[in-house]
Parts: sequence; C-alpha cells; structure tokens
Amino acid sequence: MSFTLDPRLAADTHPIGDAPLSRVLLMDDARFPWLILVPRIAGARELFDLDAADRATLLGELDAVGRAFESLLRPDKTNIAALGNVVPQLHVHVIARYTTDAAWPQPVWGRGAAERHEPAALAERVGAWREALGALLA
Repeated sequence: MSFTLDPRLAADTHPIGDAPLSRVLLMDDARFPWLILVPRIAGARELFDLDAADRATLLGELDAVGRAFESLLRPDKTNIAALGNVVPQLHVHVIARYTTDAAWPQPVWGRGAAERHEPAALAERVGAWREALGALLA
C-alpha cells in the first residue's frame, strides 16, 4: 500500500513541501496561521502506528515547525494536536494562537466559517513557509 493524502486534507490545504517523514500543508483558513503535518506512512491512523524511529522523526519535524512559528509569528500560544475524528489519516495540526484571534480561547474547530486565502496572499504565505522551513523540507 502506498501513501495517499486523504481527499479532505487535500481539499482543505495547500502543499508547502515534504519533510523527511511528513507532508507539510497550509490549512486554507486565513484567520489562523495553521500548518498540518501528515506522515507519509500508508495506513497510519494513530501515533502508535508509527515505529519508534518514525515517531522520533515526527517529533523533530514538529519541533522545527513550532520553532519556526515562534520565530516568525510570535504567537501567544502554539497549539499542537492530533485528533482524527473527521479525517482518520494520521495528521498533526500546528496552529499559532493569539489572545485576539477569532476563536480565543476556544479551539479553532467549529468557530465560524473558514476564510480562504486570497491567491496573492496564499502565494506569499506558501513562499514564506517554504523559506522558513527550508532546512526541514526535502
């Protein structure tokens, strides 16, 4: 079985690039700085579906993304979550949160309608993330 990105994730995100283990995606909601890491392991649904080496690699990737959030965005809080209630494919959300954002202090899920990125802003954000994560991306 080969890796295939879940259709819902593909529809709701824009690709940033591939890290050693994970595909890095930008969530298409301009209200929140929000990346998603999807380990390219066919059939993985839970963190414990990864072997020890892949779990360590994923943690390192999350560390790099979290540090990029801190450096670029200076959020009040960085949320990292792997839920999978709607999309069972293993994926991890990394979201910059601010006390002034549209959902604070609640989770971002189910808080208003997503505001899609405008094309020019999307190109700028994707480019900025690719630059910030250059050392991580293959």
